[in-house]
Amino acid sequence: MGRILLAPMEGLVDASMRDVLTRASHYDWCVTEFARISASVPPARFFTRIAPELLQGACTASGTPVRVQLLGSDPERLGASAARLAALAPAGIDLNFGCPAPTVNRHRGGSVLLAEPDLLFRIMRAVASGIAGRIPLTAKMRLGISDYSPALEAAQALVEGGAELLVVHARTKAEAYRPPAHWHWVARVAEAVNVPVVANGEVWSVADWSACKAASGVPDVMLGRGAVADPLLPARLRGDLPEQIEPGDWLRLWPLLAAYWQEVMARVQARHAPGRLKQWLNLLRRNYPQAEVLYQAIRPLRHSADVDAAMSAARPV
Repeated sequence: MGRILLAPMEGLVDASMRDVLTRASHYDWCVTEFARISASVPPARFFTRIAPELLQGACTASGTPVRVQLLGSDPERLGASAARLAALAPAGIDLNFGCPAPTVNRHRGGSVLLAEPDLLFRIMRAVASGIAGRIPLTAKMRLGISDYSPALEAAQALVEGGAELLVVHARTKAEAYRPPAHWHWVARVAEAVNVPVVANGEVWSVADWSACKAASGVPDVMLGRGAVADPLLPARLRGDLPEQIEPGDWLRLWPLLAAYWQEVMARVQARHAPGRLKQWLNLLRRNYPQAEVLYQAIRPLRHSADVDAAMSAARPV
């Protein structure tokens, strides 16, 4: 098995989720939600708010290295921001050229930039100059905007600019998160560049990863929603657990689910806390019938105290 990475997922995988997912299974590293760089170079506290792990050696509590992702389109500001971030010693910096969100793209961020390979090169070159080799530099990209024609030129521009590794989400911006993922295009990107390439997209199971590896030809994978839906998936990929989910797996997950709920209540405003738990359970119920039962129990609940009571009632005995 090659490297297994945890994807940056805006609005889903924050520090609390990174904590529990990296405790559930081993990852080689994880990447934060994007830090948007717009009008000015942000202060250090901006980065530590997105990545509080920077205050604890740039690792999660389980010791998983945390890389910080930047998003923007201004090479000079991104370079200066990367220099400031590098002083905080993250495990690495990743650049976002994959986000398909219309609000992000309208402000010239994420996957919309794939149509401008010269700009991709200048952004990477500016960031590489800003960090001056102090920490690893990677990029995450999609295959294009509405078709796959930009993929190879965009990948080459990123590598020529200084990217040491590329993660390829094997879909276009227009395809968003709709299946299928076009894993064979990961192979084409890997053939076009001289740095490691990591496959990403639509890996929900061991069978999916086997198919992805066969089509892409690369040994490394970045897990996204599949890891949230089954936090034990990395252990299954490595052969440390059976490929198929077993009844006892819920007992492994319950302490982490309970810990996540407690951490969310401590970090998030009370009115938003139930929604965070519902969001995770909504994905977990793809694989775990116990999560389906709990999701239906808390779905109508709006107050943390009521959710807390439902969690207590659902605790395995």
